[in-house]
Amino acid sequence: MGRQRHDITPLWLSHHFPEDYDRCVVVGGRHVCRRCVALYPPALLLAVVAGVTGWSAGGVWMALFVVLPLPAVVEFVAEHLGAVRHSPLRQVVVSVLAGIGLGIGFARYLHQPGDLVFWGVVVLYAGVCGLAALSRARRVP
Repeated sequence: MGRQRHDITPLWLSHHFPEDYDRCVVVGGRHVCRRCVALYPPALLLAVVAGVTGWSAGGVWMALFVVLPLPAVVEFVAEHLGAVRHSPLRQVVVSVLAGIGLGIGFARYLHQPGDLVFWGVVVLYAGVCGLAALSRARRVP
């Protein structure tokens, strides 16, 4: 049986290896991804509000859903392509904006799960970020 690395926080709390723990915050002695901590609470809060109140994002809200995540996408791509260095403050700011946008998208999704705007934005932004992450993975020795 293989040896376990005890310096790695379980994946469900952080998807970073120890060399990238500067991208995490420590909660209860465990490393948790800083981007995820800033992204998901506002997104889930807006989704819960939408579910409880019956609010469905439309009109200007959908424009915000498209626009608010853009700084996070640009930051993620620029960092992974080596154009900018990692900045915890910048990461938190753009992740909170993206979380608000994602929450607006979740509100729309709750009422129209097959909404093409929602899925188009999710697939496009995730695809762009995924390609940037794969590009970095190929360059790392």
